[in-house]
Amino acid sequence: MTTPLGFAALGGIYSERSGIINIALEGMMLIGAFGYVIGTQASGSTWIGMLVGIGFGIALALLHAVATVTFHAEQIVCGVAINILALGITEFILPTSGRVAGLPQWQVPIIGSYSFLVYLVPMLMGISHIFLFKTPWGLRLRAAGESTETLATLSLSRAAWQYAAVILSGILTATGGCFLASEVHYFTKGMTAGRGYVALAAVVFGNWRPLSGVAACLLFGFAAAFELANQWNIPVQLLNSLPYILTMVVLAGLVGKSRPPASLGKMRT
Repeated sequence: MTTPLGFAALGGIYSERSGIINIALEGMMLIGAFGYVIGTQASGSTWIGMLVGIGFGIALALLHAVATVTFHAEQIVCGVAINILALGITEFILPTSGRVAGLPQWQVPIIGSYSFLVYLVPMLMGISHIFLFKTPWGLRLRAAGESTETLATLSLSRAAWQYAAVILSGILTATGGCFLASEVHYFTKGMTAGRGYVALAAVVFGNWRPLSGVAACLLFGFAAAFELANQWNIPVQLLNSLPYILTMVVLAGLVGKSRPPASLGKMRT
Protein backbone atom coordinates (compact mmCIF):
# COMPACT_ATOMS: atom_id res chain seq x y z
CA MET A 1 0.00 0.00 0.00
CA THR A 2 2.89 2.35 0.74
CA THR A 3 4.87 1.66 -2.45
CA PRO A 4 2.95 3.80 -5.00
CA LEU A 5 2.67 6.58 -2.41
CA GLY A 6 6.41 6.38 -1.71
CA PHE A 7 7.37 6.77 -5.36
CA ALA A 8 4.98 9.70 -5.82
CA ALA A 9 6.16 11.37 -2.60
CA LEU A 10 9.80 11.17 -3.72
CA GLY A 11 8.76 12.65 -7.06
CA GLY A 12 6.96 15.47 -5.30
CA ILE A 13 9.97 16.17 -3.07
CA TYR A 14 12.33 16.55 -6.03
CA SER A 15 9.96 18.85 -7.89
CA GLU A 16 9.09 21.04 -4.94
CA ARG A 17 12.66 21.22 -3.67
CA SER A 18 13.47 22.87 -7.00
CA GLY A 19 10.69 25.42 -6.45
CA ILE A 20 7.95 23.88 -8.65
CA ILE A 21 4.66 22.97 -6.97
CA ASN A 22 3.55 19.61 -8.34
CA ILE A 23 -0.17 19.09 -7.87
CA ALA A 24 0.05 16.90 -11.00
CA LEU A 25 1.29 13.83 -9.08
CA GLU A 26 -2.18 12.30 -9.38
CA GLY A 27 -2.22 12.63 -13.16
CA MET A 28 1.35 11.38 -13.56
CA MET A 29 0.59 8.29 -11.49
CA LEU A 30 -2.61 7.61 -13.43
CA ILE A 31 -0.93 7.98 -16.82
CA GLY A 32 1.88 5.69 -15.62
CA ALA A 33 -0.62 2.95 -14.75
CA PHE A 34 -2.37 3.49 -18.09
CA GLY A 35 0.91 3.25 -20.03
CA TYR A 36 1.96 0.09 -18.19
CA VAL A 37 -1.23 -1.74 -19.13
CA ILE A 38 -1.40 -0.72 -22.78
CA GLY A 39 2.37 -1.26 -23.20
CA THR A 40 2.18 -4.72 -21.66
CA GLN A 41 -0.88 -5.65 -23.72
CA ALA A 42 0.76 -4.51 -26.96
CA SER A 43 4.17 -6.11 -26.40
CA GLY A 44 3.54 -8.97 -24.00
CA SER A 45 6.43 -7.71 -21.87
CA THR A 46 5.99 -6.12 -18.46
CA TRP A 47 9.35 -4.37 -18.87
CA ILE A 48 8.22 -2.66 -22.05
CA GLY A 49 4.94 -1.83 -20.34
CA MET A 50 6.87 -0.18 -17.53
CA LEU A 51 8.97 1.81 -20.01
CA VAL A 52 5.80 2.99 -21.76
CA GLY A 53 4.27 4.02 -18.44
CA ILE A 54 7.40 5.94 -17.44
CA GLY A 55 7.54 7.53 -20.90
CA PHE A 56 3.97 8.79 -20.49
CA GLY A 57 4.90 10.17 -17.07
CA ILE A 58 7.87 12.02 -18.59
CA ALA A 59 5.58 13.50 -21.26
CA LEU A 60 3.23 14.95 -18.63
CA ALA A 61 6.19 16.15 -16.56
CA LEU A 62 7.62 17.95 -19.60
CA LEU A 63 4.25 19.57 -20.22
CA HIS A 64 4.18 20.77 -16.61
CA ALA A 65 7.77 22.04 -16.83
CA VAL A 66 7.26 23.89 -20.10
CA ALA A 67 4.12 25.57 -18.79
CA THR A 68 5.52 26.55 -15.40
CA VAL A 69 9.25 27.04 -15.96
CA THR A 70 9.33 28.42 -19.51
CA PHE A 71 6.01 30.23 -19.68
CA HIS A 72 5.60 30.98 -15.94
CA ALA A 73 2.07 29.58 -15.78
CA GLU A 74 0.37 29.45 -12.38
CA GLN A 75 1.73 26.19 -10.97
CA ILE A 76 -1.29 24.95 -9.02
CA VAL A 77 -3.69 25.66 -11.88
CA CYS A 78 -1.34 23.92 -14.31
CA GLY A 79 -1.10 20.87 -12.06
CA VAL A 80 -4.87 20.60 -11.75
CA ALA A 81 -5.21 20.94 -15.55
CA ILE A 82 -2.72 18.10 -16.08
CA ASN A 83 -4.68 15.89 -13.67
CA ILE A 84 -7.86 16.58 -15.64
CA LEU A 85 -6.02 15.91 -18.91
CA ALA A 86 -4.69 12.56 -17.67
CA LEU A 87 -8.13 11.53 -16.43
CA GLY A 88 -9.70 12.51 -19.76
CA ILE A 89 -7.11 10.71 -21.91
CA THR A 90 -7.25 7.49 -19.90
CA GLU A 91 -11.06 7.49 -19.86
CA PHE A 92 -11.32 8.21 -23.60
CA ILE A 93 -8.78 5.53 -24.60
CA LEU A 94 -9.46 2.77 -22.09
CA PRO A 95 -7.26 -0.33 -22.64
CA THR A 96 -8.95 -3.46 -23.92
CA SER A 97 -10.33 -5.78 -21.26
CA GLY A 98 -8.14 -8.57 -19.98
CA ARG A 99 -5.54 -9.05 -17.29
CA VAL A 100 -1.87 -8.23 -17.70
CA ALA A 101 1.10 -9.80 -15.98
CA GLY A 102 2.65 -8.27 -12.90
CA LEU A 103 6.24 -7.15 -12.45
CA PRO A 104 8.85 -9.68 -11.25
CA GLN A 105 8.94 -10.42 -7.54
CA TRP A 106 11.84 -10.87 -5.15
CA GLN A 107 11.74 -13.48 -2.42
CA VAL A 108 13.24 -12.08 0.77
CA PRO A 109 13.51 -14.29 3.88
CA ILE A 110 11.04 -13.42 6.67
CA ILE A 111 9.57 -10.49 4.69
CA GLY A 112 8.09 -12.55 1.84
CA SER A 113 7.72 -12.29 -1.93
CA TYR A 114 6.90 -8.87 -3.34
CA SER A 115 7.51 -6.86 -6.49
CA PHE A 116 11.07 -5.57 -6.70
CA LEU A 117 9.64 -2.04 -6.64
CA VAL A 118 8.54 -2.59 -3.02
CA TYR A 119 12.17 -3.02 -2.00
CA LEU A 120 13.31 -0.22 -4.28
CA VAL A 121 11.36 2.47 -2.36
CA PRO A 122 13.47 2.38 0.84
CA MET A 123 16.64 2.22 -1.28
CA LEU A 124 15.60 5.31 -3.23
CA MET A 125 14.62 7.00 0.01
CA GLY A 126 18.18 6.66 1.32
CA ILE A 127 19.78 7.53 -2.02
CA SER A 128 17.58 10.64 -2.36
CA HIS A 129 18.53 11.82 1.13
CA ILE A 130 22.23 11.46 0.34
CA PHE A 131 21.83 13.12 -3.05
CA LEU A 132 19.84 16.11 -1.78
CA PHE A 133 21.77 16.82 1.41
CA LYS A 134 25.25 15.35 0.91
CA THR A 135 26.23 16.18 -2.69
CA PRO A 136 26.94 19.40 -4.63
CA TRP A 137 24.24 18.46 -7.19
CA GLY A 138 21.65 18.13 -4.47
CA LEU A 139 22.71 21.48 -3.03
CA ARG A 140 22.23 23.12 -6.42
CA LEU A 141 18.82 21.54 -6.90
CA ARG A 142 17.74 22.78 -3.46
CA ALA A 143 19.18 26.21 -4.25
CA ALA A 144 16.75 26.42 -7.19
CA GLY A 145 13.94 26.30 -4.66
CA GLU A 146 15.61 28.26 -1.88
CA SER A 147 18.11 30.83 -3.08
CA THR A 148 18.16 31.61 -6.78
CA GLU A 149 20.94 34.16 -6.19
CA THR A 150 23.26 31.30 -5.24
CA LEU A 151 22.77 29.65 -8.63
CA ALA A 152 23.23 32.99 -10.36
CA THR A 153 26.60 33.56 -8.70
CA LEU A 154 27.71 30.14 -9.98
CA SER A 155 26.43 30.96 -13.48
CA LEU A 156 24.00 28.02 -13.28
CA SER A 157 20.55 27.97 -14.84
CA ARG A 158 17.67 27.70 -12.39
CA ALA A 159 15.38 26.61 -15.23
CA ALA A 160 17.68 23.69 -16.14
CA TRP A 161 17.62 22.34 -12.59
CA GLN A 162 13.86 22.77 -12.39
CA TYR A 163 13.35 20.93 -15.68
CA ALA A 164 15.53 18.07 -14.41
CA ALA A 165 13.67 17.91 -11.09
CA VAL A 166 10.20 17.93 -12.65
CA ILE A 167 11.15 15.25 -15.19
CA LEU A 168 12.59 13.09 -12.39
CA SER A 169 9.33 13.67 -10.54
CA GLY A 170 7.44 12.33 -13.55
CA ILE A 171 9.66 9.24 -13.75
CA LEU A 172 9.25 8.36 -10.08
CA THR A 173 5.52 9.08 -9.91
CA ALA A 174 4.76 7.13 -13.10
CA THR A 175 6.77 4.22 -11.69
CA GLY A 176 4.38 4.23 -8.74
CA GLY A 177 1.51 4.07 -11.22
CA CYS A 178 3.14 1.13 -13.01
CA PHE A 179 3.40 -0.70 -9.71
CA LEU A 180 -0.24 -0.03 -8.94
CA ALA A 181 -1.39 -1.44 -12.30
CA SER A 182 0.94 -4.43 -12.07
CA GLU A 183 -0.50 -5.39 -8.68
CA VAL A 184 -4.15 -5.37 -9.79
CA HIS A 185 -3.27 -6.59 -13.33
CA TYR A 186 -5.65 -4.26 -15.17
CA PHE A 187 -6.57 -0.61 -15.64
CA THR A 188 -9.79 1.16 -14.71
CA LYS A 189 -10.59 4.84 -15.02
CA GLY A 190 -9.48 6.89 -12.04
CA MET A 191 -7.81 3.86 -10.47
CA THR A 192 -5.31 5.99 -8.54
CA ALA A 193 -8.27 7.24 -6.46
CA GLY A 194 -6.52 10.29 -5.03
CA ARG A 195 -3.21 8.60 -4.16
CA GLY A 196 -1.29 11.43 -5.82
CA TYR A 197 -2.92 13.94 -3.48
CA VAL A 198 -2.23 11.70 -0.48
CA ALA A 199 1.45 11.53 -1.55
CA LEU A 200 1.49 15.32 -1.75
CA ALA A 201 0.21 15.44 1.83
CA ALA A 202 3.05 13.08 2.81
CA VAL A 203 5.54 15.50 1.22
CA VAL A 204 4.24 18.33 3.41
CA PHE A 205 3.98 16.05 6.46
CA GLY A 206 7.59 14.97 5.91
CA ASN A 207 8.75 18.59 5.61
CA TRP A 208 10.00 18.05 2.04
CA ARG A 209 12.60 15.48 3.17
CA PRO A 210 12.94 12.00 1.61
CA LEU A 211 13.33 10.05 4.85
CA SER A 212 10.42 11.59 6.72
CA GLY A 213 8.32 11.97 3.54
CA VAL A 214 8.41 8.28 2.66
CA ALA A 215 8.04 7.37 6.33
CA ALA A 216 4.84 9.45 6.35
CA CYS A 217 3.60 7.32 3.45
CA LEU A 218 3.71 4.34 5.84
CA LEU A 219 1.05 6.07 7.92
CA PHE A 220 -1.23 6.51 4.92
CA GLY A 221 -0.38 3.00 3.70
CA PHE A 222 -1.44 1.63 7.08
CA ALA A 223 -4.77 3.44 6.81
CA ALA A 224 -5.36 1.87 3.37
CA ALA A 225 -4.34 -1.60 4.62
CA PHE A 226 -6.64 -1.21 7.63
CA GLU A 227 -9.45 -0.64 5.15
CA LEU A 228 -8.79 -4.04 3.53
CA ALA A 229 -8.39 -5.90 6.82
CA ASN A 230 -11.85 -5.06 8.09
CA GLN A 231 -12.31 -7.66 10.83
CA TRP A 232 -14.55 -5.57 13.05
CA ASN A 233 -17.51 -5.04 10.69
CA ILE A 234 -16.85 -1.31 10.54
CA PRO A 235 -19.03 0.36 7.85
CA VAL A 236 -17.18 0.14 4.55
CA GLN A 237 -17.98 3.78 3.73
CA LEU A 238 -16.06 4.92 6.81
CA LEU A 239 -13.10 2.69 5.98
CA ASN A 240 -13.00 3.90 2.37
CA SER A 241 -12.76 7.48 3.58
CA LEU A 242 -10.15 6.76 6.29
CA PRO A 243 -7.00 7.56 4.23
CA TYR A 244 -8.51 10.87 3.09
CA ILE A 245 -9.76 11.82 6.56
CA LEU A 246 -6.26 11.11 7.85
CA THR A 247 -4.82 13.30 5.09
CA MET A 248 -7.00 16.25 6.09
CA VAL A 249 -6.23 15.79 9.79
CA VAL A 250 -2.49 15.69 9.11
CA LEU A 251 -2.55 18.78 6.89
CA ALA A 252 -4.76 20.70 9.31
CA GLY A 253 -2.35 19.93 12.13
CA LEU A 254 0.63 21.13 10.11
CA VAL A 255 -0.76 24.54 9.12
CA GLY A 256 1.91 27.09 9.99
CA LYS A 257 4.35 24.44 11.27
CA SER A 258 6.01 22.98 8.18
CA ARG A 259 8.59 25.05 6.31
CA PRO A 260 8.42 24.77 2.51
CA PRO A 261 11.34 25.78 0.25
CA ALA A 262 11.60 29.57 0.30
CA SER A 263 11.03 30.03 -3.43
CA LEU A 264 8.40 27.30 -3.84
CA GLY A 265 5.86 28.50 -6.41
CA LYS A 266 7.75 31.72 -7.10
CA MET A 267 9.05 32.30 -10.61
CA ARG A 268 11.44 34.97 -11.76
CA THR A 269 10.21 37.04 -14.68
